Amino acid sequence: MIVRTLEECQNSERRVVAENGNWESVRMLLRDDNMGFSFHITTIFANTDTHIHYKNHLESVYCVSGEGEIQTTADGKTYEIKPGTLYVLDKHDEHQLRANKGVDMVMACVFNPPLTGMEVHDKDGVYPAAE
Repeated sequence: MIVRTLEECQNSERRVVAENGNWESVRMLLRDDNMGFSFHITTIFANTDTHIHYKNHLESVYCVSGEGEIQTTADGKTYEIKPGTLYVLDKHDEHQLRANKGVDMVMACVFNPPLTGMEVHDKDGVYPAAE
């Protein structure tokens, strides 16, 4: 059995902060936990706009708190995000994620394949493929 608290993960190498200051991700479950997915609590900081394109991963995201929006690049559609909203990037959807309502968004995220722990977005918004 694996038991971890958010607090202990926040105070470890499992907390990753984006170089651009737009987000932080506390990676509570990673590839080496051998579950076939990773689980993260990610905070998208207020008044930020982040380009993301997970070419190598599928992701589902549940909004715990805060408000914002996601806009898909391919068709320009914009979807509101608020507590209780789930969005799923099931087609490696390139998108803009905005916490544009003046408050941080706290999101529970699941990645498949699982992340190893230290990934950050490259210049194209991509996490590297698992090795």
